[in-house]
Amino acid sequence: MIRLIFLFVVLGAGLFIGTQYSGQQGYVLISIANTTIEMSVTTLVIFIIGALAALFALEFVVKKFFYMSFNTWNWFSIRKLRRSRRYTNQAIIKLLEGDWKQAEKKVTRWASHHDMPLLCYLVASEAANGMGDRKKRDHYLELAAKQENATLAVELTRAKQQIGDGEYDKATQTLDSLQRQHPDNTIILNLLKQTYLHNKEWQPLLDLLPKLVKAKRLTETEAEKLTLTAQCGALEAIASQKGTEGLLAHWNGLARKLKAEPALVTALIQQLIKRKADNEAFTLIKENLKKQATPELYALIPELNLSDRYPAIVMLKEALRRDARNAEAHSAIGQLYVREQEWKQAQEHLEQALSLRSNVSDYAYLADALQHQNLTHAAHDVTRKALSLLEAN
Repeated sequence: MIRLIFLFVVLGAGLFIGTQYSGQQGYVLISIANTTIEMSVTTLVIFIIGALAALFALEFVVKKFFYMSFNTWNWFSIRKLRRSRRYTNQAIIKLLEGDWKQAEKKVTRWASHHDMPLLCYLVASEAANGMGDRKKRDHYLELAAKQENATLAVELTRAKQQIGDGEYDKATQTLDSLQRQHPDNTIILNLLKQTYLHNKEWQPLLDLLPKLVKAKRLTETEAEKLTLTAQCGALEAIASQKGTEGLLAHWNGLARKLKAEPALVTALIQQLIKRKADNEAFTLIKENLKKQATPELYALIPELNLSDRYPAIVMLKEALRRDARNAEAHSAIGQLYVREQEWKQAQEHLEQALSLRSNVSDYAYLADALQHQNLTHAAHDVTRKALSLLEAN
C-alpha cells in the first residue's frame, strides 16, 4: 500500500511538473565509459517511474512465489502431523485391547512426524512389553528418554514394567530416585507401596502410609489394615534379627493402641512360641485374655510347650465357668487333656467344642481320644466326619 501511494505521488508530481514546464523538456546526457545516452528530462522521469513500478511488481511476484511455496510445504507438514496423530490414537486403542503387534506398528510408523514423539515411544514400549520383547521395549524407552521433559513419564513406565517382570528391587531403586524429585506424586507412592509390600520393607511402608491417606490413595480403614500387616511383618523380621529380647523391646516401644490390636498380639505370641519363649507367651496370653477374650488367643494355648500345664488348665476352666459355650476354650482344654493323656476329659471338652462349631483338628483329636479308650467304632465315625469336612472345604 505504501509503495502504491509512493508511485501515485511520484506520478502526480511528474504530471504537475510536466504541465508547468511543457515545451521545456530540458536535456539529459548520461556518459558511461565510451557509451552516451541522451534523453529529455520528461523521458527520464517516466523511465524512473516505470523502473520503480517494475521493481515493485517483481517484489510482489517473488513474495507471492515464496508464500505459495511455504503454504504448500506447510500443507504437507500438517497432513503428516494429522496422519501421525490418527495412527497414534488408533495405536492407543489397540494397546488397550491387547493387540500389541498392531499397536506397535501403528504408533511407530509416523512417530517422527508427531508433535509429541515421547507419547509414541512410550506406547511402543508398552506394546513391546506386552509381546514380551524386552530388547525392543528398552530400545523404545531409550528413544523416549531423549525427548524433552521425558524423565518422569519414562521412569514411571520403566518402574511399572519392572514390577510386571517381578524385578521389585530394580523398581524400588527407580521409584526411590523419582520420589526424591517428586515427593508428592501419587503414582510413585502407590507403586512404592507395591514394592515395599513384596520386599517386606515394613518400616518404609509404615512411613509411606500417611502420605497415601493424605493423597486419598488409601482410605483410613485400608491404611489401618496395612499398618497391622506391616507391624506383624516387622515383628517377624525383628524376631529373626534380634531374638526374643529385641522382639519384646520393640513391643514395649509400640503405641498403646497398637498393643491392644488382637491380630498384633497374636503375631507377637506366635513369634515368641517360635523362639521357644513359651513362658513369656503364656504370660501375654493371660494378660490379654483378661482384657479381651479373643478366640485366636485360646487357640494358641495348646501350642505352648509348658513344663507344667496345670495353670493353663485352671485358667481355661475359669473361662468356661464364666461362659460354658466358649468353643475355643473347650477345644484348648481338650487338646491339653490329650497331651496329659486324660482321654475321657479330653473327649468331653472336644465334643462340647464340636457341638458349637465344626473343626477338622478337633475331630482328629477326638478320634485319637476315642481310639485310646478302645471306642474304635466311634473313632471311625468321627474320622469320617473329619474327612467329609475336608472334602467340603
